Amino acid sequence: MRHLSFKTQSANEKIVKRDWYVVDATNQTLGRMSSKIASVLRGKNKPYFTPHFDCGDYVIVINSSKIVLTGNKMEDKEYQTYSLYPGGQKIEMARDMNARRPNLMIERAVKGMLPKNRLGRAMYKKLFVYDAAEHPHQAQNPQVMK
Repeated sequence: MRHLSFKTQSANEKIVKRDWYVVDATNQTLGRMSSKIASVLRGKNKPYFTPHFDCGDYVIVINSSKIVLTGNKMEDKEYQTYSLYPGGQKIEMARDMNARRPNLMIERAVKGMLPKNRLGRAMYKKLFVYDAAEHPHQAQNPQVMK
């Protein structure tokens, strides 16, 4: 019996085909939706996923202001920022952030689920979040992500 050896194919620019997906955030739970988006940005939905190479797709999120938080999180969840100056800590409730900058909630949730290195920063640049139903990426023919 002869031994067959197969080489593991590592992803590179020639192999990777980047698709565009559009996600409607209306009535979607923030964490569950963000983890799926982070997985697609990372490329884990591809058969040739390689951890050290950016083989993910582009994701467009629309209607970001209609996101849902479970339980009492809309009143209890806090977003903290710190300017590194004394007294420079600012705390904003999720309800206020959703009213002021609804895109930021989704962007922060997804960014926290990506790798914390230059590869993760490159993946994060493929995320586009809009609070309206229209977006300027019609030319890319994005597919609706389930």
